[in-house]
Parts: sequence; structure tokens; C-alpha cells
Amino acid sequence: MNKNISVAVTSKSFSKNTILRGELLSKYKNVTFNDQGLKLQGDSLVEFLNGHDKAITALENIDDSVLGQLPTLKAISKYGVGLDMIDMEAMNKYGVKLSWKGGVNRRSVSELVISFSIALLRHVPASHREVLSGTWRQHVGGHLSGKTVGIIGCGFIGKDLVKLLQPFGCPILVNDIKRYDDFYEQYNIKAVDKEELLSKSDIVTLHVPLDGSTENMLSSERLALMKPTAILINVARGGLIDEEALKNMLLDGKLAAAALDVFAIEPPQDKELLKLPNFIVTPHIGGSANEAILAMGRAAIDGLDCVNDE
Repeated sequence: MNKNISVAVTSKSFSKNTILRGELLSKYKNVTFNDQGLKLQGDSLVEFLNGHDKAITALENIDDSVLGQLPTLKAISKYGVGLDMIDMEAMNKYGVKLSWKGGVNRRSVSELVISFSIALLRHVPASHREVLSGTWRQHVGGHLSGKTVGIIGCGFIGKDLVKLLQPFGCPILVNDIKRYDDFYEQYNIKAVDKEELLSKSDIVTLHVPLDGSTENMLSSERLALMKPTAILINVARGGLIDEEALKNMLLDGKLAAAALDVFAIEPPQDKELLKLPNFIVTPHIGGSANEAILAMGRAAIDGLDCVNDE
């Protein structure tokens, strides 16, 4: 046990998990958990992390203004995937080490995409709302089987989604800045540019980080390329989609349906969008499966152990 090293855990789901708490406390005696479920940012984040040697962080923004006020912090282990909230230049500037393992929640996210796809194809959200309001009528939907699925970003999650789609016999189009030719050949995938993917896919799903090259990736112009019968899913990061343009397309029948687990501003404020019958909203639950929480938490604990304590 590391008795002299103090650790702060910002994640609410990690802090709630008795298994992860026990495993972390078996290795580090001095641990501060986010037991109050605080949304930590800016000054509150600095106050929470202050005085600790190491931290397990999740979706908190770790930038120069934060790190500059934490002279004792020597290492951060990332809980979950995506590094867009961590300023690597600031980390290097202040000599804070980072441990991160990609893809640990891949199955949790890819299964959510499958569930969104089937729910929207079968009009589950609209049917549910109608029954609750007293209307009993059958919506005629469609199969996921045989639909063309466009995957933007074929990393850990994109590849896992490809594997889950195999029993459905879906033609798959992908767009990625990297080439995975052996994987594409193995699963009979066609790599295309974004414009072709958007125009030909029945379902488009995003699996890319948020950075300068991907922000507003699906602008109003690109969204307009999609079929009016198509479905758009984003379980990656908010800020990838022009949400106002998406809402207008859903309202005007220029896009059949959409599901967003992430938003540019969370929680989202556009009530008109949230109330649409052809729209599914979830509160950033892509990695919120019990199995994923354990996998992400254990990877974060291992990350703390891997960072030199000197």
C-alpha cells in the first residue's frame, strides 16, 4: 500500500462504485472521493485536487489555469476515453504525467449505438410517447438488417461496432484519418470520404474525438447530404454536430431521426429539440454500464500504479 501518496478521484461513477473504491483503497490509503457528486470545474476542481499527489479524472477540463494552481500534483490517470479535455501542453509545462488506456468502454458504447439504431428504426420513442398520451396506433418501422451503416471514426469503438453489426448483414462504410486496410478487408468494409458516407448511409454514427479538425464536423452543409430517411447517432463528443441545423432538419422531415448522448453544452438547453418525437436524448451514458465502469476504473487504478512515484 502507498501510505504516503494522496489520490483524488473526481469521477462520480467511480466514487459510487464499492468494488473500485475497495480496489483503490487496497493500494492507496489517502484517497479523496467525489462522494457529494459535485460537477467539478475551474475553482471547484482546483479546490478538490489541491494537496494531492495523483488524480483520477474523467470529463473535467484539465488546463493551464487548473494545473498552475496544483504544485503537488504529479500524475493524472484518465478514467474513460478521450483526451480532448486534457491540455497536453500544460501537462508538459508543469511536469504532470498522464496515464491513459484507450477503448476500455468500447462494448458499452457500441451496444448503445445498436440500441439507438433499432429503437429509432422501429419508432420506439414516438410510440412510447403516444401510448402514454392515450393514443394507440401501430407505427410501421424497418429492420436494422441490411441497412447501410456509415461509421465516422474506426478506432476502438468503431471496430467493435463493426463486429456487432455482422449478424445484421449491414453494408458498412467508414471514414477515418487512418487506414486499417487489413481490418476493412476482413469485414468487407469500404473506406470513403465523408461526403459519400453521408449521402449513402441509412445510419450515420460518430466515433471521433473533439479537436480543431472535428469541431462542427457535421455542419449544416454536410448534414444536408444525408438521406431524408436516414438516422444520425452521436455517442462520441458534443460539438461535432451543428445542433440547430440538426433540429431544423428533424422538424422539416429532411432527416428521419437522431439520437444524441452528448452535446456541445451539457445538459442541453434546447427544449424544442429534446421534445421531438423522432429524437432520443440520453445524459452522456455511453460508458455507463456496470462492466464498463469496472473496466475503466481498473484501467485508471493500473495507470496510477504505472506512473513513477518519484
